[in-house]
Amino acid sequence: MRKSLAFREGLRDAIREEIAERTALHQSAVAALKSARQAMAAAGAPARGGPLVMLAHGDSWFDYPLDGNGPSLRDRDIVAQLGQMGAPPPVILNLSHYGDATTAEMSLPKQQRMIEALQNPENWLGEGKPDAILFSGGGDDIAGNQFCIYLNYAPNGAGGLNAARLDGALAMIEASYRDLFTFRDRYAPGVPIFGHCYDFPTPDGSHPPCAGPWLKPSIDYCGWSVPDGKQIVYTALVAFREMLEGLASNPVNNFVLVETQNTLSAADWANELHPWPNGFKKLAQKSLAAIQGEFPGRI
Repeated sequence: MRKSLAFREGLRDAIREEIAERTALHQSAVAALKSARQAMAAAGAPARGGPLVMLAHGDSWFDYPLDGNGPSLRDRDIVAQLGQMGAPPPVILNLSHYGDATTAEMSLPKQQRMIEALQNPENWLGEGKPDAILFSGGGDDIAGNQFCIYLNYAPNGAGGLNAARLDGALAMIEASYRDLFTFRDRYAPGVPIFGHCYDFPTPDGSHPPCAGPWLKPSIDYCGWSVPDGKQIVYTALVAFREMLEGLASNPVNNFVLVETQNTLSAADWANELHPWPNGFKKLAQKSLAAIQGEFPGRI
């Protein structure tokens, strides 16, 4: 028990330290931008828009500390890749942490972390708030050991996926997104939110040594084959995308859905849930295109 508590406390401390390091680097970049603007103003040069400054909050697609399935000396996730794209590239404060479900991302401690970031003027330019919020969430609400909850047992469970139970999970995810919109309206009014769906993996049990597998154990437990499981996962992710499309279709939500389905080839997947770095790059390019559509000439 004591070892478990010590491990959890150590993990929380490590997360806080990592977020603090990211924030310090972000603030240095913002300070440099402010200094450049002041120098231009002093020289009488015309003001320029400068790079977009954004806040990112999400799961392992925004915070993946591996290179495929092994250690990495640098981040390879969507946020890391996006930060190297565009003209000029955006400056992104990344508060994400791998393994978070949307209910964890929108939990009280995580909302308080976002409030602190949003209310610190050292993090932002211009109006003192980000140009956009990037959000990645929903996969960890379903994938993992809990995936079996949403499956019928073979061979009599038609289609494998239990639609009623999945609808319950999607309703909880939707509640988290709607809470995010309300949070944004209170602490960063007018700032657009960019979210994404997930592409279609194969539940074949592949995983890095440190985590997973997230899908195949439940597929096996409920008696389905890998081809059956692939169709089950496909159906679940299409339903997830349709839920997000509904949110994006309402202008009040100020929410842009980045279409990431059918982006990755089989060779792009490193394991059941995560692509290789080049796959993350493809996903980041989709995010870049969506952001360019909302901020023409800024990125």
